[in-house]
Amino acid sequence: MSAAEVRGPRADAVRNRDQLLAVATRMFVSAGTEPSMRAIAREAGVGIATLYRHFPTRESLVDAVYRDQVGRLTAGARELLGRLPPAAAMRRWMDLFGDWIATKNGMLDTLLAMVESGEIAHARTRTELLAAITTILDAGRAAGDLRSDVTAEDIAASLIGIFTVAPRPGQEAKAGRLLDLLLDGLRPRREI
Repeated sequence: MSAAEVRGPRADAVRNRDQLLAVATRMFVSAGTEPSMRAIAREAGVGIATLYRHFPTRESLVDAVYRDQVGRLTAGARELLGRLPPAAAMRRWMDLFGDWIATKNGMLDTLLAMVESGEIAHARTRTELLAAITTILDAGRAAGDLRSDVTAEDIAASLIGIFTVAPRPGQEAKAGRLLDLLLDGLRPRREI
């Protein structure tokens, strides 16, 4: 192994990769159709060769963005609980979920083809997301913040429904209102 391989990637290479991921994510959110690789490189301020050095195919870029977003969701549950009460963490996590759904808009064709071919394990992603929801639910139940009869599957199905009728970008206000209503429904019922 060479000294360069032991040290890892250069700082500028790491910055370029991070910048490409951030730009691709932003462009996937705002695009009606999948943006070209050239447009992503241009927006990131790098040459097309730099983009292809990091992501040799569109699929590798979509995979990296998808995994980055799933990682943000799963780590986000723990991070949010570290600084917010469980109900507030759940509401903020719902926004992160909406961001993830919106990101998929501009890469949907490639993503669906990758799921179909088995390149992305949809079942694994589902398991990771349900575990993140369960982490917040469990903390909320322990704190008396969230109902004990709600499952992670209930919340996931509700979120998918909300973002189907109020897709982002474009309907953030409506989505926010529906998410607030969902959170209100997750609070424990008061005895009358």
